[in-house]
Amino acid sequence: MKKIGIIGSGPVGQTLASGFIKHGFNVMLGSRDITKITDWKNKAGASASVGTFEETAKYADIIVLAVKGSVAKEALILAGEDNFIGKTVIDTTNPIGNTAPINGVLNFFTNINFSLMEELQQLIPKAHFIKAFSCIGSPHMINPHFQGGKPSMFICGNNDRSKAEVSHIVSLFGFEPEDMGMIEAARSIEPLCILWCIPGLKDNRWNHAFKLLKG
Repeated sequence: MKKIGIIGSGPVGQTLASGFIKHGFNVMLGSRDITKITDWKNKAGASASVGTFEETAKYADIIVLAVKGSVAKEALILAGEDNFIGKTVIDTTNPIGNTAPINGVLNFFTNINFSLMEELQQLIPKAHFIKAFSCIGSPHMINPHFQGGKPSMFICGNNDRSKAEVSHIVSLFGFEPEDMGMIEAARSIEPLCILWCIPGLKDNRWNHAFKLLKG
């Protein structure tokens, strides 16, 4: 069983960390301030540990990037480029800007023709970035239950081995993985975050997910 390192200790990071532990993985949760996640570690049990971003990246066989998109590059730099070499990096981030939503529509700080994940891949070229868990809220990331059945999880990236690893994890977590191809597909996957958030921001409805129907 591969060791999981999660960079980011907010709601997404803690949710995914607990999900990995539920499914039998050993997990290190990385934070800028380890004291803030002591309670999480104590509740999570023997399979859980905590560390700095650098310690977490060094520990992990598979890394999960679970920070705000606006600080994603800084988090990677703090974690140390050499600690990513050859590793799968599950990129959950979205390039949400600081501007307030307009009629429920979030603002992105990226261009539609170049995704945040492409920027991160350029920054750490020897890592294998795979987009996943970017188009659903943290309460539904671990084995969600919807009336329409298993939701889809759209993934993409340039490394087939890493995509196979992430597809397995996505399936364990109760989703149907949908491989959208190479890294450029992140240009389409990341904006799904905007669409997913509109019902919540407009009408306080957050209990939904995407499903790819096939004929």
